[in-house]
Amino acid sequence: MVCEQADVFASACALARAFPLFTHRSSASRRTEKKTVTVEFFLVGQDNGPVEVSTLQCLANATEGVRLAARIVDTPCSEMNTDTFLEEIKKVGKELGIVPTIIRDEELKARGFGGIYGVGKAALHPPALAVLSHTPDGATQTIAWVGKGIVYDTGGLSIKGKTTMPGMKRDCGGAAAVLGAFRAAIMQGFKDNLHAVFCLAENSVGPNATRPDDIHLLYSGKTVEINNTDAEGRLVLADGVSYACKDLGADIILDVATLTGAQGIATGKYHAAVLTNSAEWEAACVKAGRKCGDLVHPLVYCPELHFSEFTSAVADMKNSVADRDNSPSSCAGLFIASHLGFDWPGVWVHLDIAAPVHAGERATGFGVALLLALFGRASEDPLLNLVSPLGCEVDVQEGDMGRDSKRRKLV
Repeated sequence: MVCEQADVFASACALARAFPLFTHRSSASRRTEKKTVTVEFFLVGQDNGPVEVSTLQCLANATEGVRLAARIVDTPCSEMNTDTFLEEIKKVGKELGIVPTIIRDEELKARGFGGIYGVGKAALHPPALAVLSHTPDGATQTIAWVGKGIVYDTGGLSIKGKTTMPGMKRDCGGAAAVLGAFRAAIMQGFKDNLHAVFCLAENSVGPNATRPDDIHLLYSGKTVEINNTDAEGRLVLADGVSYACKDLGADIILDVATLTGAQGIATGKYHAAVLTNSAEWEAACVKAGRKCGDLVHPLVYCPELHFSEFTSAVADMKNSVADRDNSPSSCAGLFIASHLGFDWPGVWVHLDIAAPVHAGERATGFGVALLLALFGRASEDPLLNLVSPLGCEVDVQEGDMGRDSKRRKLV
C-alpha cells in the first residue's frame, strides 16, 4: 500500500474490508490451513520514514475490529443469535479483563426495559442488554456507545415481504461496530470512561409477539403505542440510551444503528447519516469520516417540527411516523433522543449506517474506524490522535462549572 502518513489509518481499514472472515463455502471448509495476507506500507510525501511499531499495532487492532464487526454481520441468525452475540461480547471482555453486565429475558421486563423486551420476547433466544465498561483512573468524562443489535428483523407482525427480508441478518451492524471499536479503543489506551451498550433482540413472529396497538413502558418512563412492529430498532435503542444516561451517568452518548431504509435515500450508499444535538459534533463526525474512510453526512435536526409525527392519543408517543414523506430518518433518530429528553444537557449523536454497513452481499465493518477516529483524542495512541477531528470544541464561557463544561467538549 503506497500512501501518505495521513492516509495510513483509512487505507488499512479499507484493506480489512477486502478480506472478510466469514464463509461457509465447501471449498473453504475442506482447507485446514489458514491463508496469510501480508500488507506492506510505503509512505510517500512528508513524514515518509518507516512506519512506527506503535502505528502498526494500532493498525492491527483497528483492522481486527473492522473484520470482527463484518464477521458478526455476515453470520446468519441461525448461528449469530442473541446467545451467540453475548458469547462474542464475553470473549472480548475476557481479552480486556472486563466482566460484562448482562440483563436478560424476564429480568428486562421486571426492570422496566419495555423496548428491548417487547421487541425480542417472541424469539426462541431471549433479548438482552449487555454492557462492557472501561473505567480508568484519571478519567474526566464518561462516554457511552450504544449499538442496535437486532440479530434478525422479520418486521414482527408488521412482517417484511420476500424481497425486503433477505439481508436482515445485517440489522445487528450497529452493535457489531461498537464491539469491534470498543476492543480496539481499549487496546490502544482509552483514557476516559467508556461504556459499550449492546441492545440485543431478534424481531420475530410468534404467539408472544408484540401487536400493533400494544403499549410499552420504556426504561425512560415514557409510554409508546406500537403502530409498526417493524420500527423496532428505535425501541431497543431508546432503552439503551436511557440506561446510559440514568445508570452510567454518561456525558456523551452515541448510538449507532442500521435504523432506517430511508437513510440510503437521504445520504446514499457510502455516507452514514448523522443526527445530533450539537453542531460541533456534527462537524466532527463529518471530519472524522473523511479522515478514516467511513463517510458521514448530516440529517436535519429539528425536533420542534418533526417530533409531532409520533403523536399518540393514548400514550406519550407512537413508534412510527404519521407521514413517511417527512424526513423519516431524522424522525427515527428523534424518537431515540426523546427518551433522553430534548433538554438533556449532554452530547447526543445518532449514526444511521443502514446502507454503508454492507457492499453488495458482504458486510463492511462500517463504524469501527469512525468511532476510533471520532474519539481519537481520548486515546493515548498517536495515530488515533492524528486522525481525530480538530478545532471542534465548544468555547467554555467564563464561569461555567465542571461537569456541564465537560459535556460539550470534544474528547
